[in-house]
Amino acid sequence: MDTAKFKPAIVYTIYIASTPEKVWQALTSAEFSRAYFHGFDVVVEDKIGGAFRVLMPDGSLHIGGEVIAYDPPRTLTVTFDLNWPGLVDALGSTLVTYEIEQAGEAVKLTLTQSQDRELSDDILSGGRTGWPAILSNLKSLLETGKIAKIKMAPPERMLAALKALGIKLPGA
Repeated sequence: MDTAKFKPAIVYTIYIASTPEKVWQALTSAEFSRAYFHGFDVVVEDKIGGAFRVLMPDGSLHIGGEVIAYDPPRTLTVTFDLNWPGLVDALGSTLVTYEIEQAGEAVKLTLTQSQDRELSDDILSGGRTGWPAILSNLKSLLETGKIAKIKMAPPERMLAALKALGIKLPGA
């Protein structure tokens, strides 16, 4: 995959009172992700070219992808493609990169969502809403052992924009 054509669309940085190894484990372990990623299991095959999957609580595929960069406990880059018919064809692939750095007694975690084409603010609003909640839950879990229990509404702007593009939405 030619990652040079991907441009950052969303970037978040968060500081976590933890170690790089624990943050890495949380990002790559289904057991951890189930707690902070709203019940979803993140499954990462630990090699470049390996499978990346996010499974729904019932075990079905929600997000599929491939491991593009794998350098524990520093960098993980994956393709991050929602398993909705026609979505990748319409919007292209998404690259998600997690960069983990020691920052004093904390860890600096930077998440970058990159796209291979320009997307509207309405389309990007889903990630701009979801990523802060996911990362906040990750931080809370690692620092306190509990998630923040953030109440989230469905990403209506994103869903309406996808529907306008002719993308069949799950459950619709």
